[in-house]
Amino acid sequence: MDTELALLELEEHMQKSLDYTLHDFSSIRTGKANPAMVEGVEIHVTAYGMNMKLRQLANITTPEPRMIVVEPFDSSNLKDIERGIRESRLGLNPVTYGKILRLPVPELTQERRKEMVKVLKEKAEEGKVRLRGHRRDTVEAVRKAEKASAITEDDLKSTEKAIQEMTDKFIKDLEAHAMKKEAEVMQV
Repeated sequence: MDTELALLELEEHMQKSLDYTLHDFSSIRTGKANPAMVEGVEIHVTAYGMNMKLRQLANITTPEPRMIVVEPFDSSNLKDIERGIRESRLGLNPVTYGKILRLPVPELTQERRKEMVKVLKEKAEEGKVRLRGHRRDTVEAVRKAEKASAITEDDLKSTEKAIQEMTDKFIKDLEAHAMKKEAEVMQV
């Protein structure tokens, strides 16, 4: 096993996990409207008989700072989309306006901001768990290579140290993004 290759693969996996977590952060409400707040909402569409993400069913725009507009590709799905948004835990109340839905984004109360911070911290912790899982998998692979005499014990120790340093770097980066997002959420 080539330790350099293992480290490159680990970095790639960790970057993908970090990107996924940061995308998750974008779905958390701040004071402004953002299409990412609703694009991942699962909606059961009666016409198709299955659950689909909102972004697969409609265009989502934010023409104003406190307004999200959802324009379904097929207007027959309007009621299903409206019901799905109401049933989601977003706290948005869709208003039908012809063939589109308008979602006014209400001002966040201090209590709701604290709830959003809790959700943010949960998502950050899930991201850290994913990063640590990648670390564990790579360390196990390197240890197997050492047992199979593919690498020396010194290489094993230096590789494990490099793996831990990389993990620490990605976790620190994730925490910095989480703190920035928390400040955004708590800003009145």
